[in-house]
Amino acid sequence: MPKAYMVFWYHSVSDPQKLAAYGKLAIPAVAPFGARMLARGAAAMSYERGQMGRVTIVEFPSVEQAIAARESHGYQEALNALGDGVVREVRIVEGSE
Repeated sequence: MPKAYMVFWYHSVSDPQKLAAYGKLAIPAVAPFGARMLARGAAAMSYERGQMGRVTIVEFPSVEQAIAARESHGYQEALNALGDGVVREVRIVEGSE
């Protein structure tokens, strides 16, 4: 079964305190689903009309685990803490291997 990746692209962060509160809750909330943080921070370089923004990539054992993590009670609490503190896009993609 291929791994899955949850990819977060932050267009803007309007409240860093809300983002920090979210991070404190989100990371432990997804850990039981096999989450492994691969990258988190500002883009090192951007090409083809991309913007230099914050990016986070989290690996999961499967798409099902990634979806379960996203829908979990603990992660929903993290999202409530984040509220309107950021504008971002989130995608779950299946790995190629």
